[in-house]
Amino acid sequence: MELINKVKNTIKKYNMLSQGNHVLIALSGGADSVCLLKILHKLMDEYEINLSAIYIDHNLRPDETPFEITFCKKICDSLSIPFITKTIDVVSFAKSEKINKQEAARELRYRVFYETAHELKIDIIALGHNIDDQAETMLIRLFRGSGTAGLAAMPPVRGNIIRPLIEVQRSEIEAYLDSQNTAFVMDSSNLTDRYLRNRIRHIIMPEIKKINPAASKTISRTSDIYRDEERYFDILVTKSLMKMISRKGEQTIELFIAPMGILDIVILRRVLRRAIDATKGLRGISFVHIEDILSLLKSGKSGDRILLPNNIRVIKKYSVLTITSEEPKRLDSYILEIPGKIYLKESLITLSAELMEISEAEGVGDAKITAIINADKLTFPLAIRARKDGDFFYPFGFGKRKKLQDYFVDEKIPRDERDIVPLLVNNDEIVWVVGYRTDERYKIEKNTKKVLKCSIKY
Repeated sequence: MELINKVKNTIKKYNMLSQGNHVLIALSGGADSVCLLKILHKLMDEYEINLSAIYIDHNLRPDETPFEITFCKKICDSLSIPFITKTIDVVSFAKSEKINKQEAARELRYRVFYETAHELKIDIIALGHNIDDQAETMLIRLFRGSGTAGLAAMPPVRGNIIRPLIEVQRSEIEAYLDSQNTAFVMDSSNLTDRYLRNRIRHIIMPEIKKINPAASKTISRTSDIYRDEERYFDILVTKSLMKMISRKGEQTIELFIAPMGILDIVILRRVLRRAIDATKGLRGISFVHIEDILSLLKSGKSGDRILLPNNIRVIKKYSVLTITSEEPKRLDSYILEIPGKIYLKESLITLSAELMEISEAEGVGDAKITAIINADKLTFPLAIRARKDGDFFYPFGFGKRKKLQDYFVDEKIPRDERDIVPLLVNNDEIVWVVGYRTDERYKIEKNTKKVLKCSIKY
Protein backbone atom coordinates (compact mmCIF):
# COMPACT_ATOMS: atom_id res chain seq x y z
CA MET A 1 0.00 0.00 0.00
CA GLU A 2 2.95 2.34 0.54
CA LEU A 3 3.62 2.60 -3.19
CA ILE A 4 -0.06 3.19 -3.96
CA ASN A 5 -0.19 6.02 -1.42
CA LYS A 6 2.96 7.51 -2.94
CA VAL A 7 1.34 7.49 -6.37
CA LYS A 8 -1.86 8.98 -4.96
CA ASN A 9 0.16 11.82 -3.43
CA THR A 10 1.77 12.50 -6.80
CA ILE A 11 -1.63 12.48 -8.53
CA LYS A 12 -2.97 14.94 -5.97
CA LYS A 13 0.16 17.13 -5.97
CA TYR A 14 0.00 17.69 -9.74
CA ASN A 15 -3.80 17.47 -10.09
CA MET A 16 -3.44 14.65 -12.62
CA LEU A 17 -6.91 13.13 -12.53
CA SER A 18 -10.50 14.30 -12.27
CA GLN A 19 -13.70 12.38 -11.70
CA GLY A 20 -14.95 10.75 -14.90
CA ASN A 21 -11.63 10.86 -16.78
CA HIS A 22 -10.97 8.17 -19.36
CA VAL A 23 -7.26 7.29 -19.17
CA LEU A 24 -5.21 5.70 -21.94
CA ILE A 25 -2.25 3.78 -20.45
CA ALA A 26 0.88 3.29 -22.57
CA LEU A 27 1.55 -0.42 -21.99
CA SER A 28 4.76 -2.05 -23.20
CA GLY A 29 4.73 -5.05 -20.87
CA GLY A 30 7.76 -3.71 -19.00
CA ALA A 31 7.81 -3.28 -15.23
CA ASP A 32 6.94 0.44 -15.23
CA SER A 33 3.91 0.21 -17.51
CA VAL A 34 2.59 -2.95 -15.86
CA CYS A 35 2.90 -1.32 -12.44
CA LEU A 36 1.09 1.77 -13.73
CA LEU A 37 -1.69 -0.39 -15.14
CA LYS A 38 -2.13 -2.32 -11.90
CA ILE A 39 -2.13 0.76 -9.65
CA LEU A 40 -4.54 2.80 -11.78
CA HIS A 41 -6.81 -0.25 -11.91
CA LYS A 42 -6.81 -0.34 -8.10
CA LEU A 43 -7.65 3.38 -8.04
CA MET A 44 -10.47 3.19 -10.64
CA ASP A 45 -13.34 3.24 -8.19
CA GLU A 46 -11.75 5.82 -5.88
CA TYR A 47 -11.17 8.29 -8.71
CA GLU A 48 -14.21 7.17 -10.75
CA ILE A 49 -12.13 6.82 -13.92
CA ASN A 50 -12.22 4.51 -16.94
CA LEU A 51 -9.12 2.83 -18.34
CA SER A 52 -7.88 1.65 -21.73
CA ALA A 53 -4.39 0.45 -22.64
CA ILE A 54 -2.37 0.71 -25.84
CA TYR A 55 0.65 -1.26 -27.06
CA ILE A 56 2.70 0.26 -29.88
CA ASP A 57 4.67 -2.06 -32.17
CA HIS A 58 7.76 -0.15 -33.38
CA ASN A 59 8.59 -2.69 -36.08
CA LEU A 60 12.07 -3.03 -34.58
CA ARG A 61 11.94 -6.34 -32.67
CA PRO A 62 9.81 -8.80 -34.70
CA ASP A 63 10.97 -11.78 -32.63
CA GLU A 64 9.80 -10.27 -29.34
CA THR A 65 6.76 -8.19 -30.26
CA PRO A 66 4.17 -11.01 -30.66
CA PHE A 67 4.95 -12.34 -27.18
CA GLU A 68 4.71 -8.83 -25.67
CA ILE A 69 1.36 -8.18 -27.35
CA THR A 70 0.00 -11.51 -26.09
CA PHE A 71 1.30 -10.75 -22.58
CA CYS A 72 -0.25 -7.25 -22.53
CA LYS A 73 -3.58 -8.48 -23.88
CA LYS A 74 -3.71 -11.24 -21.28
CA ILE A 75 -3.09 -8.88 -18.35
CA CYS A 76 -5.64 -6.37 -19.70
CA ASP A 77 -8.24 -9.12 -20.18
CA SER A 78 -7.69 -10.25 -16.60
CA LEU A 79 -8.50 -6.72 -15.42
CA SER A 80 -11.31 -6.13 -17.97
CA ILE A 81 -9.39 -3.21 -19.48
CA PRO A 82 -9.88 -2.58 -23.23
CA PHE A 83 -6.63 -3.23 -25.11
CA ILE A 84 -5.48 -1.61 -28.36
CA THR A 85 -2.45 -2.29 -30.54
CA LYS A 86 -0.97 0.12 -33.10
CA THR A 87 2.02 -0.23 -35.43
CA ILE A 88 4.55 2.43 -36.46
CA ASP A 89 7.38 2.33 -39.00
CA VAL A 90 10.29 3.83 -37.09
CA VAL A 91 13.04 3.02 -39.60
CA SER A 92 11.29 4.65 -42.58
CA PHE A 93 10.32 7.71 -40.53
CA ALA A 94 13.86 8.14 -39.17
CA LYS A 95 15.24 7.98 -42.71
CA SER A 96 12.72 10.43 -44.17
CA GLU A 97 13.11 12.92 -41.32
CA LYS A 98 16.90 12.45 -41.05
CA ILE A 99 16.75 11.76 -37.32
CA ASN A 100 17.95 8.84 -35.20
CA LYS A 101 15.70 5.86 -34.47
CA GLN A 102 15.18 6.79 -30.80
CA GLU A 103 13.94 10.27 -31.71
CA ALA A 104 11.78 8.87 -34.52
CA ALA A 105 10.25 6.26 -32.21
CA ARG A 106 9.45 8.89 -29.59
CA GLU A 107 7.77 11.24 -32.08
CA LEU A 108 5.70 8.52 -33.70
CA ARG A 109 4.73 7.09 -30.31
CA TYR A 110 3.39 10.40 -29.09
CA ARG A 111 1.63 10.96 -32.39
CA VAL A 112 -0.19 7.65 -31.97
CA PHE A 113 -1.06 8.44 -28.34
CA TYR A 114 -2.68 11.73 -29.35
CA GLU A 115 -4.45 10.28 -32.40
CA THR A 116 -5.85 7.33 -30.43
CA ALA A 117 -6.99 9.55 -27.57
CA HIS A 118 -8.76 11.79 -30.08
CA GLU A 119 -10.40 8.86 -31.90
CA LEU A 120 -11.69 7.27 -28.70
CA LYS A 121 -12.53 10.55 -26.94
CA ILE A 122 -10.02 9.78 -24.18
CA ASP A 123 -9.12 12.62 -21.80
CA ILE A 124 -5.78 11.55 -20.33
CA ILE A 125 -2.68 9.69 -21.55
CA ALA A 126 -0.69 8.02 -18.73
CA LEU A 127 2.99 7.15 -19.16
CA GLY A 128 5.08 4.98 -16.83
CA HIS A 129 8.23 7.10 -16.47
CA ASN A 130 9.76 6.89 -12.99
CA ILE A 131 12.21 9.00 -11.00
CA ASP A 132 15.21 7.06 -12.32
CA ASP A 133 14.07 7.73 -15.89
CA GLN A 134 13.87 11.39 -14.93
CA ALA A 135 17.44 11.44 -13.61
CA GLU A 136 18.73 9.62 -16.70
CA THR A 137 16.94 12.06 -18.99
CA MET A 138 18.51 15.03 -17.24
CA LEU A 139 22.00 13.51 -17.53
CA ILE A 140 21.47 12.74 -21.23
CA ARG A 141 20.55 16.36 -21.86
CA LEU A 142 23.41 17.60 -19.71
CA PHE A 143 25.89 15.55 -21.76
CA ARG A 144 24.37 16.91 -24.98
CA GLY A 145 24.85 20.49 -23.85
CA SER A 146 21.23 21.43 -23.15
CA GLY A 147 20.32 24.64 -21.37
CA THR A 148 18.04 24.77 -18.37
CA ALA A 149 14.93 24.13 -20.48
CA GLY A 150 16.35 20.74 -21.45
CA LEU A 151 17.60 20.05 -17.93
CA ALA A 152 14.03 20.50 -16.68
CA ALA A 153 13.59 17.02 -18.20
CA MET A 154 10.12 15.41 -18.15
CA PRO A 155 7.26 17.31 -16.51
CA PRO A 156 4.83 15.29 -14.35
CA VAL A 157 2.01 16.82 -16.41
CA ARG A 158 2.15 18.25 -19.91
CA GLY A 159 -1.18 18.99 -21.53
CA ASN A 160 -3.20 15.77 -21.25
CA ILE A 161 -0.14 13.58 -20.57
CA ILE A 162 0.50 12.47 -16.99
CA ARG A 163 3.32 10.51 -15.32
CA PRO A 164 1.93 9.14 -12.04
CA LEU A 165 5.14 7.16 -11.25
CA ILE A 166 7.49 10.11 -11.72
CA GLU A 167 8.33 10.23 -7.99
CA VAL A 168 8.77 6.45 -7.65
CA GLN A 169 12.09 4.60 -7.92
CA ARG A 170 12.53 1.66 -10.28
CA SER A 171 13.45 -0.58 -7.37
CA GLU A 172 10.14 0.27 -5.65
CA ILE A 173 8.23 -0.63 -8.81
CA GLU A 174 9.91 -4.02 -9.14
CA ALA A 175 9.43 -4.73 -5.42
CA TYR A 176 5.72 -3.90 -5.71
CA LEU A 177 5.25 -6.22 -8.69
CA ASP A 178 7.08 -8.96 -6.83
CA SER A 179 4.82 -8.50 -3.81
CA GLN A 180 1.78 -8.82 -6.12
CA ASN A 181 3.20 -11.89 -7.90
CA THR A 182 2.89 -9.93 -11.13
CA ALA A 183 5.17 -10.76 -14.04
CA PHE A 184 6.52 -8.34 -16.62
CA VAL A 185 8.57 -8.65 -19.82
CA MET A 186 12.06 -7.35 -20.50
CA ASP A 187 12.72 -5.42 -23.72
CA SER A 188 16.04 -6.73 -25.08
CA SER A 189 16.99 -3.23 -26.25
CA ASN A 190 17.17 -2.23 -22.57
CA LEU A 191 20.00 -4.69 -22.00
CA THR A 192 22.46 -3.43 -24.60
CA ASP A 193 24.86 -0.59 -23.85
CA ARG A 194 24.70 0.59 -27.45
CA TYR A 195 22.28 3.39 -26.47
CA LEU A 196 23.34 6.36 -24.36
CA ARG A 197 20.45 5.95 -21.92
CA ASN A 198 21.45 2.37 -21.20
CA ARG A 199 25.09 3.31 -20.67
CA ILE A 200 23.96 5.93 -18.17
CA ARG A 201 21.61 3.42 -16.50
CA HIS A 202 24.03 0.51 -16.32
CA ILE A 203 27.40 2.22 -15.91
CA ILE A 204 27.19 5.85 -14.82
CA MET A 205 24.26 5.88 -12.37
CA PRO A 206 25.61 2.97 -10.25
CA GLU A 207 28.87 4.91 -9.81
CA ILE A 208 27.01 8.11 -8.95
CA LYS A 209 24.91 6.24 -6.38
CA LYS A 210 28.09 5.10 -4.66
CA ILE A 211 28.66 8.79 -3.89
CA ASN A 212 25.01 9.65 -3.24
CA PRO A 213 22.57 6.73 -2.82
CA ALA A 214 19.67 9.16 -3.28
CA ALA A 215 21.14 10.54 -6.54
CA SER A 216 17.98 9.95 -8.58
CA LYS A 217 15.91 11.99 -6.11
CA THR A 218 18.54 14.73 -5.94
CA ILE A 219 18.85 15.02 -9.72
CA SER A 220 15.09 14.91 -10.14
CA ARG A 221 14.67 17.66 -7.54
CA THR A 222 17.10 19.82 -9.51
CA SER A 223 14.97 19.23 -12.61
CA ASP A 224 11.94 20.39 -10.62
CA ILE A 225 13.72 23.66 -9.81
CA TYR A 226 14.65 24.21 -13.44
CA ARG A 227 11.06 23.48 -14.47
CA ASP A 228 9.69 26.11 -12.07
CA GLU A 229 12.14 28.68 -13.43
CA GLU A 230 11.29 27.75 -17.01
CA ARG A 231 7.60 28.44 -16.39
CA TYR A 232 8.50 32.00 -15.45
CA PHE A 233 10.85 32.44 -18.40
CA ASP A 234 8.28 30.91 -20.73
CA ILE A 235 6.01 33.92 -20.35
CA LEU A 236 8.84 36.33 -21.18
CA VAL A 237 9.98 34.24 -24.13
CA THR A 238 6.48 34.04 -25.63
CA LYS A 239 6.07 37.81 -25.51
CA SER A 240 9.52 38.38 -27.02
CA LEU A 241 9.18 35.83 -29.81
CA MET A 242 5.88 37.30 -30.99
CA LYS A 243 7.76 40.48 -31.93
CA MET A 244 10.56 38.69 -33.76
CA ILE A 245 9.16 36.19 -36.25
CA SER A 246 9.37 37.52 -39.78
CA ARG A 247 8.62 34.27 -41.61
CA LYS A 248 8.24 30.62 -40.59
CA GLY A 249 7.89 27.38 -42.53
CA GLU A 250 8.55 23.67 -42.05
CA GLN A 251 12.31 24.02 -42.55
CA THR A 252 13.00 27.74 -42.19
CA ILE A 253 12.46 30.47 -39.67
CA GLU A 254 13.40 34.13 -40.07
CA LEU A 255 13.72 36.42 -37.06
CA PHE A 256 14.01 40.20 -37.05
CA ILE A 257 17.44 41.15 -35.75
CA ALA A 258 16.61 44.55 -34.27
CA PRO A 259 14.45 43.31 -31.33
CA MET A 260 17.20 40.84 -30.35
CA GLY A 261 19.60 43.66 -29.62
CA ILE A 262 17.66 44.81 -26.55
CA LEU A 263 17.12 41.37 -25.03
CA ASP A 264 19.11 40.06 -22.11
CA ILE A 265 21.25 37.11 -23.18
CA VAL A 266 19.34 34.80 -20.82
CA ILE A 267 16.06 35.50 -22.64
CA LEU A 268 17.63 35.59 -26.10
CA ARG A 269 19.02 32.07 -25.69
CA ARG A 270 15.54 30.82 -24.84
CA VAL A 271 13.93 32.74 -27.70
CA LEU A 272 16.29 31.10 -30.19
CA ARG A 273 15.73 27.70 -28.61
CA ARG A 274 11.94 28.08 -28.79
CA ALA A 275 12.04 29.31 -32.38
CA ILE A 276 14.19 26.36 -33.44
CA ASP A 277 12.17 23.76 -31.53
CA ALA A 278 8.99 25.05 -33.19
CA THR A 279 10.46 24.51 -36.67
CA LYS A 280 10.26 20.86 -37.70
CA GLY A 281 13.31 20.78 -39.95
CA LEU A 282 15.72 22.38 -37.47
CA ARG A 283 16.15 19.55 -34.97
CA GLY A 284 19.62 18.63 -33.86
CA ILE A 285 20.68 22.06 -32.64
CA SER A 286 22.15 21.92 -29.12
CA PHE A 287 23.15 24.51 -26.53
CA VAL A 288 26.63 24.94 -28.03
CA HIS A 289 25.06 25.73 -31.40
CA ILE A 290 22.88 28.39 -29.79
CA GLU A 291 26.11 30.00 -28.57
CA ASP A 292 27.46 29.93 -32.14
CA ILE A 293 24.31 31.69 -33.33
CA LEU A 294 24.67 34.32 -30.62
CA SER A 295 28.27 34.91 -31.71
CA LEU A 296 27.11 35.37 -35.31
CA LEU A 297 24.48 37.88 -34.17
CA LYS A 298 27.02 39.82 -32.13
CA SER A 299 30.05 39.85 -34.43
CA GLY A 300 28.89 38.77 -37.89
CA LYS A 301 28.39 41.07 -40.86
CA SER A 302 25.42 40.98 -43.21
CA GLY A 303 25.86 37.90 -45.38
CA ASP A 304 27.92 35.96 -42.82
CA ARG A 305 26.77 32.46 -42.02
CA ILE A 306 27.53 29.37 -39.98
CA LEU A 307 26.94 25.71 -40.81
CA LEU A 308 25.39 23.42 -38.17
CA PRO A 309 24.57 19.68 -38.13
CA ASN A 310 21.91 18.20 -40.44
CA ASN A 311 22.66 20.75 -43.18
CA ILE A 312 21.27 23.59 -41.06
CA ARG A 313 22.54 27.03 -42.09
CA VAL A 314 22.25 30.24 -40.10
CA ILE A 315 22.56 33.39 -42.19
CA LYS A 316 22.78 36.92 -40.87
CA LYS A 317 21.15 39.29 -43.34
CA TYR A 318 20.63 43.03 -43.17
CA SER A 319 17.50 42.93 -41.03
CA VAL A 320 16.74 39.25 -40.39
CA LEU A 321 18.44 36.13 -39.12
CA THR A 322 17.56 33.11 -41.27
CA ILE A 323 17.83 29.59 -39.84
CA THR A 324 17.12 26.95 -42.46
CA SER A 325 17.65 23.34 -43.42
CA GLU A 326 16.20 23.78 -46.92
CA GLU A 327 18.39 22.57 -49.75
CA PRO A 328 19.93 25.53 -51.63
CA LYS A 329 17.89 26.30 -54.75
CA ARG A 330 19.21 26.18 -58.32
CA LEU A 331 17.97 28.45 -61.07
CA ASP A 332 16.06 26.76 -63.84
CA SER A 333 16.78 27.56 -67.51
CA TYR A 334 14.65 30.19 -69.27
CA ILE A 335 14.33 31.70 -72.75
CA LEU A 336 14.06 35.51 -72.85
CA GLU A 337 11.92 36.75 -75.72
CA ILE A 338 12.58 40.30 -76.96
CA PRO A 339 10.72 42.39 -76.03
CA GLY A 340 9.68 40.39 -73.02
CA LYS A 341 9.37 39.98 -69.30
CA ILE A 342 10.03 36.86 -67.25
CA TYR A 343 9.75 35.96 -63.57
CA LEU A 344 12.69 33.98 -62.20
CA LYS A 345 10.97 32.22 -59.34
CA GLU A 346 14.14 30.78 -57.77
CA SER A 347 15.75 34.24 -57.54
CA LEU A 348 12.47 36.05 -56.77
CA ILE A 349 13.17 38.68 -59.44
CA THR A 350 11.46 39.81 -62.65
CA LEU A 351 13.68 40.49 -65.65
CA SER A 352 12.42 42.59 -68.57
CA ALA A 353 14.16 43.44 -71.84
CA GLU A 354 13.53 45.69 -74.86
CA LEU A 355 15.42 46.72 -77.98
CA MET A 356 16.04 50.41 -78.68
CA GLU A 357 18.15 52.71 -80.78
CA ILE A 358 21.49 53.78 -79.35
CA SER A 359 20.18 57.32 -79.21
CA GLU A 360 17.45 56.28 -76.81
CA ALA A 361 19.83 54.69 -74.31
CA GLU A 362 20.81 56.60 -71.21
CA GLY A 363 24.37 55.65 -70.28
CA VAL A 364 25.39 52.01 -69.86
CA GLY A 365 23.33 51.18 -66.78
CA ASP A 366 24.64 50.29 -63.33
CA ALA A 367 24.47 46.50 -63.99
CA LYS A 368 22.82 46.17 -60.56
CA ILE A 369 19.30 47.00 -61.69
CA THR A 370 19.75 48.02 -65.33
CA ALA A 371 22.12 46.85 -68.06
CA ILE A 372 22.58 48.38 -71.52
CA ILE A 373 24.04 45.77 -73.89
CA ASN A 374 25.33 46.02 -77.47
CA ALA A 375 22.48 44.33 -79.37
CA ASP A 376 24.46 44.24 -82.65
CA LYS A 377 26.49 41.38 -81.17
CA LEU A 378 23.51 39.36 -79.95
CA THR A 379 21.68 36.41 -81.48
CA PHE A 380 18.08 36.21 -80.33
CA PRO A 381 16.43 34.75 -78.37
CA LEU A 382 18.73 34.93 -75.37
CA ALA A 383 18.82 32.37 -72.58
CA ILE A 384 18.96 32.67 -68.80
CA ARG A 385 20.58 29.92 -66.77
CA ALA A 386 22.49 29.11 -63.59
CA ARG A 387 26.27 28.81 -63.44
CA LYS A 388 28.04 25.68 -64.60
CA ASP A 389 31.56 24.33 -64.31
CA GLY A 390 34.08 26.22 -66.40
CA ASP A 391 32.05 29.43 -66.73
CA PHE A 392 34.07 32.60 -67.33
CA PHE A 393 33.45 36.14 -68.57
CA TYR A 394 35.20 39.46 -69.08
CA PRO A 395 33.91 41.79 -66.33
CA PHE A 396 33.10 45.24 -67.70
CA GLY A 397 35.80 47.75 -66.75
CA PHE A 398 38.21 44.94 -65.89
CA GLY A 399 38.85 43.71 -69.40
CA LYS A 400 40.58 40.46 -68.53
CA ARG A 401 39.02 37.03 -68.57
CA LYS A 402 37.90 35.87 -65.12
CA LYS A 403 36.49 32.61 -63.85
CA LEU A 404 32.91 33.09 -62.67
CA GLN A 405 33.73 31.13 -59.50
CA ASP A 406 36.52 33.58 -58.65
CA TYR A 407 34.22 36.52 -59.36
CA PHE A 408 31.59 35.16 -56.98
CA VAL A 409 34.25 34.74 -54.29
CA ASP A 410 35.52 38.31 -54.82
CA GLU A 411 31.96 39.65 -54.63
CA LYS A 412 31.38 37.66 -51.41
CA ILE A 413 28.29 35.98 -52.85
CA PRO A 414 27.37 33.25 -50.33
CA ARG A 415 28.04 29.73 -51.55
CA ASP A 416 24.43 28.59 -51.19
CA GLU A 417 23.16 31.61 -53.20
CA ARG A 418 25.48 31.25 -56.21
CA ASP A 419 23.23 28.77 -58.02
CA ILE A 420 20.35 31.25 -58.11
CA VAL A 421 22.34 34.18 -59.58
CA PRO A 422 20.88 34.49 -63.12
CA LEU A 423 23.27 34.54 -66.07
CA LEU A 424 22.03 36.17 -69.29
CA VAL A 425 23.81 34.29 -72.09
CA ASN A 426 24.24 34.66 -75.84
CA ASN A 427 25.19 31.38 -77.53
CA ASP A 428 26.24 30.28 -74.02
CA GLU A 429 28.58 33.28 -73.57
CA ILE A 430 27.85 35.28 -70.44
CA VAL A 431 26.45 38.69 -71.37
CA TRP A 432 25.36 39.80 -67.91
CA VAL A 433 25.83 38.38 -64.44
CA VAL A 434 22.40 39.65 -63.53
CA GLY A 435 22.44 42.12 -60.68
CA TYR A 436 26.25 42.40 -60.66
CA ARG A 437 28.32 43.02 -63.84
CA THR A 438 28.02 43.01 -67.64
CA ASP A 439 30.59 41.51 -69.99
CA GLU A 440 33.23 43.76 -71.63
CA ARG A 441 32.71 41.98 -74.97
CA TYR A 442 29.15 43.33 -75.19
CA LYS A 443 29.85 46.95 -74.27
CA ILE A 444 28.57 49.89 -76.30
CA GLU A 445 30.99 50.94 -79.07
CA LYS A 446 31.20 53.90 -81.48
CA ASN A 447 29.52 52.02 -84.31
CA THR A 448 26.79 50.42 -82.15
CA LYS A 449 23.33 50.97 -83.64
CA LYS A 450 20.95 49.07 -81.42
CA VAL A 451 21.08 48.26 -77.72
CA LEU A 452 19.23 45.87 -75.47
CA LYS A 453 17.99 47.42 -72.25
CA CYS A 454 17.50 44.90 -69.45
CA SER A 455 16.03 45.69 -66.04
CA ILE A 456 15.26 43.68 -62.94
CA LYS A 457 12.73 44.14 -60.15
CA TYR A 458 12.89 42.37 -56.79
